[in-house]
Amino acid sequence: MPQAAEPTASLVAALIEAVGAEHVLTDSSLHDQYVVDWARRFEGPALAVVRPASTSEVADVLRACSAANVPVIPQGGNTGLVGGSVPSPDGDRPPVVLSTRRLTSLGDVDPLSGQVTVGAGVTLGDVHRHVARAGWSYGVDLAARDSATIGGTVATNAGGIHVIAYGMTRAQVVGIEAVLADGTVLSHLGGLLKDNTGYDLPSLLCGSEGTLGVITAIRLRLHRPAGRTTVALVGCSGYAEALDLMSRSVAPGVRLLAAEVIDETGMDLAVAVTGMAWPLESRHPILLLLEVVDGGDASGLVGLDEADVAVGVEPGERERLWQFRERQSEAFSTLGVIHKLDVSLPLPVLASCAEELRQVVAAFPEVTTYGVFGHLADGNIHVEIHGPAPDDDAVDVAVLECIARYGGSISAEHGVGRAKAGKLLLCRTPAEIAAMRAIKRAWDPQALMNPGVIFSS
Repeated sequence: MPQAAEPTASLVAALIEAVGAEHVLTDSSLHDQYVVDWARRFEGPALAVVRPASTSEVADVLRACSAANVPVIPQGGNTGLVGGSVPSPDGDRPPVVLSTRRLTSLGDVDPLSGQVTVGAGVTLGDVHRHVARAGWSYGVDLAARDSATIGGTVATNAGGIHVIAYGMTRAQVVGIEAVLADGTVLSHLGGLLKDNTGYDLPSLLCGSEGTLGVITAIRLRLHRPAGRTTVALVGCSGYAEALDLMSRSVAPGVRLLAAEVIDETGMDLAVAVTGMAWPLESRHPILLLLEVVDGGDASGLVGLDEADVAVGVEPGERERLWQFRERQSEAFSTLGVIHKLDVSLPLPVLASCAEELRQVVAAFPEVTTYGVFGHLADGNIHVEIHGPAPDDDAVDVAVLECIARYGGSISAEHGVGRAKAGKLLLCRTPAEIAAMRAIKRAWDPQALMNPGVIFSS
C-alpha cells in the first residue's frame, strides 16, 4: 500500500481538539481495517482516521478538513464492495477517513408512528434486535447485518432480502440528520409522513454514497412483524423455471417475503463452508429459495408436489435453508479475491441475460470460477468471478456492458463507488449525470466529500 502523506500539525491539532487524541489515528500501521475494503480489491492511503462520537464532533472534523482543503471519506462498517468507503491509491490528496462507528445512539421506538431514530454507526443487526424488543421489525435485512451500519445502508440505499415485501432502504427513511463539507448541520428527524415543504433531502442523501455529506442519524419507518413463515428451497433447471415457479407457487392472498436464487457453483461452495449436506435429492443448475408469510404451515406454497424441494416451517429448519443463501458471498471469498458485481435486470429478460453472461465470462481464460446468486424477485443478481487479478477489471466491464444491453442497471444495491464510476454512462444519460454533478457542486463546492465516488472525476 502507498505510504500516507504526513498530515499537517495544524490539522492534527484541530482533529484532536474535535474528538480527542485517542480517536485520531495518524499511524498508518493502525489504518488497515479502515483503508482496505471487505472484498480486498480496493485500498489506498489515508492522512488520518478520525472517530467522532456525536454530530457536533462530525461538524468540527469537517470544518477542520474544509479549512485545510483535505478530502473526507465517510465510512460505516466498511462492508462495501465497490471501493466507495476506502481511499483511492491514485488520489492527489490523501483523505481523512471519518468513521461513524461511534455514533451508536438508539432512540425509543415510537409505538404510535412505528418509527425510531438511530445513530448512523448502529449496526443493522442491533436495530433489528432493538425494535423487536418493542414489538416491531425493520424492513431491510441482509447477510452482513452484524457489521453493516445503518448509515452505510442509507448512504448506499441498500436493498437486501426483503425488498419485494418492504422496498429499498429509501422507502424506510422518514427523516435524516447529516453534516455538509463545511460543517453545516442539516437535521430533519420529525418523521412526518406528510411534509410537502420543498425538496426531499432525506431521499437525496439516501444513495449519495458520502458524496454530499456525512449522515449522522436516521429516522426509520418500522413494520409490524410478518408472523410465522414457510421457507422452501426448490431445484430448477434454469432461471426461466425459477421465475415461473416464483410467479405461480405463492397461494392467492399469501405474502411473498423473499425470493432468492443460488446457482450450482454457489451451492457447492456453501456446502463446503457450512459443512451441511446438499439439501435436495438431486443436483440442479439453479435453486430457488422462497419465503412466504402463511402461519408456518406450508399452506402458502402451491404447485410444488412434483418438484425436488426442501421445506422448512420450524425456526431451525428455516434458518438451515437460509444459510445456503446467506453464506454465498463468504463462500465465494474462500477462493481468494473475488470480483463481486451487483447488477439488476428487468425480469422478462433476466433468464436470457443470465445465459449470455455465462458466455461473456467464459471468453476470459483467466477466470477460474464463476457463479451467480441474488434476489430474484427484484431482478438483482450478484455475479461472483474468481481468477483475474484484483486490479484487472476487463471482465467486470464486459459484464456491465452486457447488463446494459438488456436494459439493466450496473448497480442494484451496493452503489457505484469507485469501481463503477467510469461506467455510469451505461445506465445514466449525460443530462442526468450533469444534473447530479450540479447538486454535488452546490452541496460540496470544494469537492472534498468522497472524491472519485459515483463520478470518475
